[in-house]
Amino acid sequence: MGSAIMALGYALFLIPHHFVPGGVSGLAIMINYFTRLPVGTLIMVLNIPVFIFGIKLMGRRYGLRSLLGMVISSLLIDFFYEVLKLKSATDNAVLAAIYGGIMLGIGLGLVFRGRASTGGSDIIGQILNKYTGVSIGIGIMLIDFFIISASGLAYRNLEAPLYGYIVLFISTKVIDMILEGWNYTKLVIITSTKTQEIQDFILTTLDRSGTALKSRSLYLSREGETVITVIHRKQLTELREFIKSVDENAFVIINDTYAVLGKGFKATQVS
Repeated sequence: MGSAIMALGYALFLIPHHFVPGGVSGLAIMINYFTRLPVGTLIMVLNIPVFIFGIKLMGRRYGLRSLLGMVISSLLIDFFYEVLKLKSATDNAVLAAIYGGIMLGIGLGLVFRGRASTGGSDIIGQILNKYTGVSIGIGIMLIDFFIISASGLAYRNLEAPLYGYIVLFISTKVIDMILEGWNYTKLVIITSTKTQEIQDFILTTLDRSGTALKSRSLYLSREGETVITVIHRKQLTELREFIKSVDENAFVIINDTYAVLGKGFKATQVS
């Protein structure tokens, strides 16, 4: 399903506008621009040496899953674009970049959740990490940046890489949402002289739990308690207003939390 969604994103948005999202698929779109060779077929051909190294580096099981993802997505790209000849969903380049990035991110996110890949820069990034010491994230970013930037020279159009960066940014954010979860919760860390009142409010009004830790202020060298709790996003305003009402000098840290395992959230058993 991930490969199908990704393939539709290419057929409906990226290929018609010649947007380069980075990686091997970006090279395939650039070659298609000059030769009209099918993008899906080009992706498979360009990925052959990548998968040979990938299987040696990460094992046969990962390589086979990734090969399956790559073959399915490549065949579906050609099926949608070359066989069914789906037309571009929009003539607006900005909309195409936005929705192409969204569909690419959803598709890749589902593939990654299946512990596979579709080849390209993610495997190359792991290869660079092993032989050069460059982190995988930096390796992928450098590869994608170079390929997207090259589209400006290939097309002789300075706007081309700008659209490519939009696609890359959006797809990366959507991949994170797919992998880490849609329902953002908030991690709240509270240091206050009124911790008992705050604890009671969290337990009774918000119907949440938490942890109270003994703490000491570095500045005042004063002993106290720090309350740590995880609440739903919609409860944040209510908690902030209550803390402000009981202790205006409370020190509060609020962080986004993408996955919470335990009572009241997700089951602790993860496959």
